[in-house]
Amino acid sequence: MMNGAESLVRTLVASGVDVCFSNPGTSEMHFVAALDRVEGMRCVLGLFEGVVTGMADGYARMAEKPASTLLHLGPGLGNGLANLHNAKKAFTPVVNIVGEHATYHVEHNAPLTADIEGIARPVSGWVKTSMSAKDVAKDGAEAVAASMGVPGQIATLILPANTAWEESDGPAAPVQPVDRPKAPAEAIRAAAAALVSGEECMIHMSDTALMGEALEMAGRIAAKTGCRLSCKTSNRRWERGAGRVPVERVQYPVDIALKQLSSVKHLVLLGAPVPVAFFAYPNKPSVLIPESCNVVEVAPEGYDLLAALRDIAEELGATDIEPIRQEASKPDLMSGELTPESIASAIGHFMPKDAIIADESVTSGRGLMPFTAGTEQHDWLSLTGGSIGIGMPYATGAAIACPDRKVICLEGDGSGMYTLQALWTQAREKCDVVNVIFANRTYEILKGELMNVGAQNPGRKAFDMLEIGRPDLDWRQLAEGMGVPATRATTAEEFNQQFERALNEPGPHLIEAWM
Repeated sequence: MMNGAESLVRTLVASGVDVCFSNPGTSEMHFVAALDRVEGMRCVLGLFEGVVTGMADGYARMAEKPASTLLHLGPGLGNGLANLHNAKKAFTPVVNIVGEHATYHVEHNAPLTADIEGIARPVSGWVKTSMSAKDVAKDGAEAVAASMGVPGQIATLILPANTAWEESDGPAAPVQPVDRPKAPAEAIRAAAAALVSGEECMIHMSDTALMGEALEMAGRIAAKTGCRLSCKTSNRRWERGAGRVPVERVQYPVDIALKQLSSVKHLVLLGAPVPVAFFAYPNKPSVLIPESCNVVEVAPEGYDLLAALRDIAEELGATDIEPIRQEASKPDLMSGELTPESIASAIGHFMPKDAIIADESVTSGRGLMPFTAGTEQHDWLSLTGGSIGIGMPYATGAAIACPDRKVICLEGDGSGMYTLQALWTQAREKCDVVNVIFANRTYEILKGELMNVGAQNPGRKAFDMLEIGRPDLDWRQLAEGMGVPATRATTAEEFNQQFERALNEPGPHLIEAWM
């Protein structure tokens, strides 16, 4: 006899899902037992559901396939929603398995009874409750396929306890996900016409256009036409470094972004929407391009962007042109006061080849891009949904996906406190992550936003909501209490030494950059 839980685990493994990030409870115990019986599924425990969902996001971004999560009923799913929001905005494939009360127990309205489907829908592209152990495996196969559909999404399968323990018909065959759609021929021709118009043209990209052969093809088009290449402020994954095609990132501050885009006459969109401001501000526009700009949408997120770029290149006769490439450069180390610039110079100077940057540095990291543009080749993961608390979790997931690559987590001290439990998982799993905490003891970005939105004469009460001192956090003690070795740097020289040493040692480390 094979129960529903085991049939589901075997189906997930057969469908290519071989990591389960979990924080289970009573209703998931048969699934937990099945994980123990079935070979091929790695189980990673997180001490908070927001860590679990953030790890699944980071893993899938680097593995290019979904991970599963195991969450406990409605409240467990609710605790993980913020990082599922980020995964949704990144179009990351994630398969949530959420336990539910037995079908016959729901009517009794026990304390943990909740509208799990209602909680799941805002962040999920596919939601289903299995109503029988006979359905579980088939539903699981459909969930995996749905997660890898266009453009990549969260699939949430709700598993009532009795469907996990009752007898099933065994595992189901994998379901083939749909192919990525192709850009229409008329859009390809319109893009080519804009690129040879003689007026300033920008190709604005994200998604798979920032990786591999697609990025190379964009570089060929830029070399042929002289167009600018740009990307969103926050991207799921961006391949950067010496020898790769350089791309300018649209800046977060509205005034800077408006100036950056003010001269663009034609905007060609590939896997990215028209640039807009993160927030509305009094007397400032929401859309960041000029009103007169001609917008050509070639293909949205989830489309075959390599094929689209190849088609544009063929239309222009650019397929054999050498792409524009980033020249190699390494910033000099700074000395004296520890500043965001001195930290950025150290990161760029010591960056190891094939590093993965998991960035949630928020305000302190805005200036990092110039310092790292010409360093060793690396992947850059960004805070796609703006919901803070993802940095250390998705760094952990990326390290599990790519155990042979060094992960550098750039984390603000305020956002880090949302999900610092990820450090414990890093220690338990021996993840090769260097966590850099920008410890300015304030929500610095919110101080800037207080001024940007025109709030009048803020005083002590207002600033108390934006500062996290009194008492100061001690990240060394927090990290060491979770099993991660930690140091504090108060000068540029100390940071340089500590960062170089951490990069050359295996396992997780944390550096508190005290500014």
